[in-house]
Amino acid sequence: MTLTTTLKASVAAACLLAFVGCTDLKPVQAQIDDLKAQINKNTSDDQKTAQEAAAASSAAAAAQSAASGAQSTANQALSTAQSNSTAIEAINEKIDRMFKKSVSK
Repeated sequence: MTLTTTLKASVAAACLLAFVGCTDLKPVQAQIDDLKAQINKNTSDDQKTAQEAAAASSAAAAAQSAASGAQSTANQALSTAQSNSTAIEAINEKIDRMFKKSVSK
């Protein structure tokens, strides 16, 4: 009889452990839900970061384009200034020659 009593007690203990194990699923489920929420947040943060990186890249490209345009304009201004400087030197030489001719007469 003690064997059947021991067996019954073991089965009862196993059932009790199984029921206790089932009730412990709620905290595990809460942790799983929390992890899912964190994953969703990280995913949305990653998407936001990717959008911000794309916007920054676009702004950098626009700035590069504007800088290239400004450099081109500066080069044109330099070329015009050099051309004007050469023309002014030629005019000054003519004026000097005219004064020298008038003074020598």
